[in-house]
Amino acid sequence: MPEYQLNLKDKRILWGNAVDVESLIGAYSQDSIRPGENAAIDWKLPDGIYRAREAVIELDKLLEAILVQLGEPINGNPTVLLDSLQANLAISGDVSSLPLGPLALKDKAGVEITAQAARIGEQLVLWAREINSEKRALTQYGLGTLGELNFRSHCYGHTLIPEAVAQVLGPVGGPRVMQLYNEYLHQFVLLRDALLPFANWEQVPFEVKEHTQFKGLRFVEPARKVFLTQLLGKELTHKAIVQYAQSVLGSGLTSAGYGFQYSLGTVLPAGLGESAGAAARYLLKWHPVQTIEAEDTKDIVAISFEYEYDDYYAAPREEAGPGIPGSKDHLHISEEHSDSDLPSIARLLPNTDSDRTTVRFSLEKGGCVFTVDLGQLFRGHRFSYRPEGNINSKSAIMKRISTSFHRVEDILSHSGLVTNIDEGIHFIPTGRNELVQWALLGKLYPENVVLLDKGDEEELEAAFVSGKGYGTQFMVL
Repeated sequence: MPEYQLNLKDKRILWGNAVDVESLIGAYSQDSIRPGENAAIDWKLPDGIYRAREAVIELDKLLEAILVQLGEPINGNPTVLLDSLQANLAISGDVSSLPLGPLALKDKAGVEITAQAARIGEQLVLWAREINSEKRALTQYGLGTLGELNFRSHCYGHTLIPEAVAQVLGPVGGPRVMQLYNEYLHQFVLLRDALLPFANWEQVPFEVKEHTQFKGLRFVEPARKVFLTQLLGKELTHKAIVQYAQSVLGSGLTSAGYGFQYSLGTVLPAGLGESAGAAARYLLKWHPVQTIEAEDTKDIVAISFEYEYDDYYAAPREEAGPGIPGSKDHLHISEEHSDSDLPSIARLLPNTDSDRTTVRFSLEKGGCVFTVDLGQLFRGHRFSYRPEGNINSKSAIMKRISTSFHRVEDILSHSGLVTNIDEGIHFIPTGRNELVQWALLGKLYPENVVLLDKGDEEELEAAFVSGKGYGTQFMVL
C-alpha cells in the first residue's frame, strides 16, 4: 500500500499506509426497506459502511413512503416536510433540536461546534431536497411497498412547523404517518450530531450494525447525550470530543488521548495539514491511513494515541537561553533573522514499544533531525494565542526586561519543553514555514505563545498585549 501523504500548501506530511475505503461504501448486506414483524414493511439501516450522503439516501426512503401515504402530489408536499426538517436542524428558531445560536457559546470548543452544527445541518438539508427530487425509492419499490411501510418510532420531543403539523396529522395523515416522519427527523438529528466532531464530516466513514432494539443511528444516543450535556454545560474538553468521536465510529476504545486509529482510518486534531494560525483547535479530522500498520486492512487495530506527557505542567523544562538581542525601540522581525534552510517534508513516527502508543512529528533542518511529541504539538496549538486587542501596547512593552531572537534549531534541540524565567519577548522567525511552526508548538511550554502572520507594526502591537500579559512571551512567525 502507498504511503499516505497530507499536503500543506507546498509542504507534505507523510506517514503510514493509505487505506482504500471507497469499495466499502454502499456495500450493504440487505435493503433498508424489507418485510418486518407480522408481515409489515419495515425500515432499517442495514449493516454496512456509510458516509453522510449515503445515510441521507437511505433516509429519503422514509420521506418518500410518507409522501406516498399522504397521497403525493395532492396531499403530500415534500417542500413543507423538508422545510420542517430544515427548521429542526437549524441552530436557532422555535423548533431547533440544538439551539446553539441563542446560547452564543464563548468557549473555543463551543464556538467551533456551533459553526459545525450550522454547516452540517445546512448541507444535510440540501442533500435531502436534492435526493428527494430524484424519487429513487419510488422507482425502486413502487407505490404498493412504500404505502405499506409501518413501524413504531420510539422518540418524542421533535417539534414540527405548523404547516407540517397540518399535513402529517391532517385528514389524510394520522399517527401512522407521524411515526414515520418522527423517525425521519430523529435520524437526521442523530446524523448531524454524530458528525459534529469532524471538520471533514462529509468524508468520514462510519459503520452501522443492525440491532433488534433500535433503528439506524440510534446506537449513538448514549454517547450523544453525554456529549451534548458537556457542550451545553460549557464543560466540553478536547478529550471529551475525542471520546465522543470514538463512540460514533465504533472504535471500541474506552480510554481517550488526543486521537485514535480505528478500522477505517485515523482520526487526529483537524489542525494537521492546515496553517497553525487559522486552523481549528478542537475539531478532529479523519484520514484514510493506517498509522499503526497491519499486513491486511482487516487486521487494523483500534488504538488510542497518548500524550508523551499526560500532565504537561510536570514535563521537564529547559531555558531557551539569551538568544540574539533585539531592539525594544524597533521591534520588527528582520530578514537577518530569517532562515533559508527550511524543510518541505515532515513525518509522523509512531512508537508502540511500551504499553502506551505515542507519535512523533519529525522534520530535518540543517542536516539534523528534530522530533516533537505529536500530542504536545496539538496541545500547544490549542493553548496558543493570536494577536488581538486594542490596548495601548507601550505599557506592556515597558514591562518586558528584554527582547531577543532565537534560531529554530536552538529551540528544537532542547530535550524538554522550552521556556524562560525572565519576562522578555522571544521571537522565533520560521520563514513562515508551516511545518516548523507546528514543530515549535510541540516544543515551547504552552503558556504564553503567540502565533504571528506578518510581523508588521500593527500585528506586533496587538501581539504584545495578547496572551497572559505578563511573564515570558514567545512569538512565532
